[in-house]
Amino acid sequence: MINSRDLNDLHPVVAEKARQFIEECKKEGIDILITSTYRDNAAQNNIYAQGRTRPGRIVTYARGGQSFHNYRLAFDFVPLVGGKPDWKDIELFKKCHDIGAKFGLHGLSFEMAHLQWDGGLTLAQLEAGKRPPEKATA
Repeated sequence: MINSRDLNDLHPVVAEKARQFIEECKKEGIDILITSTYRDNAAQNNIYAQGRTRPGRIVTYARGGQSFHNYRLAFDFVPLVGGKPDWKDIELFKKCHDIGAKFGLHGLSFEMAHLQWDGGLTLAQLEAGKRPPEKATA
């Protein structure tokens, strides 16, 4: 089961966008901790089970193969305030999403700690085996 936090495990375009996002956040006075990058299907299914068949609260609606994390196109993060993760400051997450948007990243309204890049592909296309190019096109 793989549940990575390493930016190098992301698609090259997403890894670069994530680095730009982190740097821009830093310029805005926001420190960022990356909490998840690539997840294989087994790890995704394990997270999906949380709040359903395992204790805890529901944190995802995506099963294995149904998350952009499974295709190396998404990462989760949390802003650090005073060196500690701040999961509750919605306005800070919104600011981070606005910063991510500058680099073509978009978040999910129901999962504030998430940013992704789809490379112009839908989840159905990814599930069918299509992949975005290794380099961003202008």
